[in-house]
Amino acid sequence: MIIKYMEAKKILSALFTVVIISAGSVPELSAQPFTSYTEAVSGTRIRLEMVAVKGGVATIGSPGKEPGRKDDEGPVHSVELDAFWMGKYEITWDQYELFVYPAISEELNARANKNRGKVDAVTSPTPPFTDMSFGMGKAGYPAVNMTQYAALAYCKWLTEKTGHFYRLPTEAEWEYACRAGSGEAYSFGNDKNQLAEYAWYSKNSNEKYHKAGTKKPNAWGLYDMHGNVAEWTLDQYLPDFYKTPESVKRNAWAKPATLYPRVVRGGSWDDDAEDLRCAARLPSEASWKLRDPQIPKSDWWNTDASFVGFRVVRPLKQPSAEEIAQYFARQPQDF
Repeated sequence: MIIKYMEAKKILSALFTVVIISAGSVPELSAQPFTSYTEAVSGTRIRLEMVAVKGGVATIGSPGKEPGRKDDEGPVHSVELDAFWMGKYEITWDQYELFVYPAISEELNARANKNRGKVDAVTSPTPPFTDMSFGMGKAGYPAVNMTQYAALAYCKWLTEKTGHFYRLPTEAEWEYACRAGSGEAYSFGNDKNQLAEYAWYSKNSNEKYHKAGTKKPNAWGLYDMHGNVAEWTLDQYLPDFYKTPESVKRNAWAKPATLYPRVVRGGSWDDDAEDLRCAARLPSEASWKLRDPQIPKSDWWNTDASFVGFRVVRPLKQPSAEEIAQYFARQPQDF
């Protein structure tokens, strides 16, 4: 009798589990495993390869004796980070141009309708006055010269197209992913003589960027974290951010309060070896728009930053629809 009772209990338990799963009320039973994946963006040729980065304690900053170290890289501290996916490669022109020109036209039309009848309506930002690749290559090459606003607008577009929340990495997430477990100057160690195996930089780039993913990846399978093009992060650049207690916390983020400066990471084809270190930080500058002839200058393009691009991340924990809407509601003039 006991055996029959136990068998019946197992059958009822199995039936009850099937009913619950079919009703969708136990998401953890049907959730996909946290693994790398490829995102196919509906209605486009875009394919994004996303690498799973497990959460953990990130060691951020460089020790005082690291060659090339600057004061804004210390002190070394720990930040606890939630899991996320990061783009295997920097966003390429192929991926970016499918979005950016229609987006600029849409914004122009919206502004024109809003400002109709105003004398200065013609001064609204326009598409770039020249080829923003400056002849360095398009197909398979990293997109450059976009503002942080434009990079975030791309993330918003991806989010709307896929239903997955994409954004720029925080500075802490970026360094954690770049190091890939390394506590040294570079993801592969301290020997900068090995850098040419992993990065395009001033000594081997022939003064231009190169196709994404043509050097060795780091230990977590991420390409061009060192060099090729530097990458936008979400953070305001604060030179003493690591020295303030509130910066050492879970999912640290220096939320922007002003347009300049913001943090760019990774170094580029135009930089020397020490600027490609995991902990190296670069603040954005208004001079990156120096050659922009428009009045006012474009919200979308940095005419003098052909060394800056970006890659995207997707947090494992998806924010609510309301939180995502609030996140993308910001405009350049809000800062």
